[in-house]
Amino acid sequence: MSDPLRLGIAGLGTVGVGVVRIIRQQAALLEARTGRKIAITAVSARSKDKDRGVPLSDYAWEDDPVALAERDDVDVFVELMGGDAGPAKDATEAALAAGKDVVTANKAMLAHHGQALAETAESAGRVIRYEAAVAGGIPVMKALTEGLAGNDITRVMGVMNGTCNYILTQMQATRQGYNALFAEADKLGYLEADPNLDVGGIDAGHKLALLSSVAFGTQVDFDSVELEGIQNITLEDIDAADDMGYRIKLLGVAQMTGRGLEQRMSPCLVPSTSPLGQLEGGTNMVVIEGDAVGQIVLRGAGAGEGPTASAVLSDIIDIARGLRLPTFGQPATTLKTARPAQAAIPAPYYIRMQLVDKPGALAKVAAVLGDAGVSIDRMRQYGHNDTSAPVLIVTHKTPRVALDEALQNMDASVVVGDPVAIRIETVD
Repeated sequence: MSDPLRLGIAGLGTVGVGVVRIIRQQAALLEARTGRKIAITAVSARSKDKDRGVPLSDYAWEDDPVALAERDDVDVFVELMGGDAGPAKDATEAALAAGKDVVTANKAMLAHHGQALAETAESAGRVIRYEAAVAGGIPVMKALTEGLAGNDITRVMGVMNGTCNYILTQMQATRQGYNALFAEADKLGYLEADPNLDVGGIDAGHKLALLSSVAFGTQVDFDSVELEGIQNITLEDIDAADDMGYRIKLLGVAQMTGRGLEQRMSPCLVPSTSPLGQLEGGTNMVVIEGDAVGQIVLRGAGAGEGPTASAVLSDIIDIARGLRLPTFGQPATTLKTARPAQAAIPAPYYIRMQLVDKPGALAKVAAVLGDAGVSIDRMRQYGHNDTSAPVLIVTHKTPRVALDEALQNMDASVVVGDPVAIRIETVD
């Protein structure tokens, strides 16, 4: 029997407590599956005296996570504090310098500093594992780095923020607007301390950047992810999409194109009959397309104590078994610097605009779209008031730059307010 694998856990919030609970409750199972004991030797958090619902007296306490990372009785530093810099990054760097392996759930830190951390770890013969950083309990990183390693990945896409999916699906189910559902999500504890990380697409964008790096063998480039949140989605959009056979999702898409690496996180219309269209509540889904495997769909809980702690344990178990892989699926020094795509692949778009109720208004709109090379596929009008009428247009495939040009040139004498344009994503 091998020596125990000794853990130092920094961060005892929801996920950290979940990890402690699993290790305490499943000690025999973990030992049977790894051939060695998995033992917590020390922990660190902001407050030592807080009641967290699990016994902690068996473990040494460190107020400073850096000190925890440098302890001689720690083999694996488990970073569950969060934050792209500060204590999390300092302690991770200290752990690597001290010869420790690292397991983390910190998507922001890796999205911003992943390349440097990976090079540091691999030059020292250490590993950084981060299954819990992307899509909670869904084993998507293992799928890419192991099960699909023989594939040329053509596209990765998915719904990777449960809070946004909850708000959008509840808007349709309850007939409440965005602001009411935002407040409800906040009350339920679904939102980050900075809500814009969720509803602005930043949290999901971090995850997409990590997936993209592994899928396409490129250095992590979060700065090139095009971000658009869900704040401008209205009940009118939800209803119109439904009427046309679509659902609106905050969708992440990454694909390598002739114009470079396309990475975008934005609201999209997807067919209501597709797996993504049928995704409800706070659940996550990642769709991976490869040349050999075709399309696979991974669905599951994207957050929460149990699912995220499960993902952390999967990384710890791999280390205990002796599995050692490069951080992003291949040596960090071989990762390419991707050229960001200057424009997304052309797609059809949904446009909602309010037109002045007078003769010739629609003709002027059609003319502006035509002048920009944007072709109309179908159009609908839903009622009107005394002065204006809502009009919905679905275009044929068009470059977004052409659509933006057309919208900017709309005649203010016939269009009331700012039009809304949402991409329609091709999903099987």
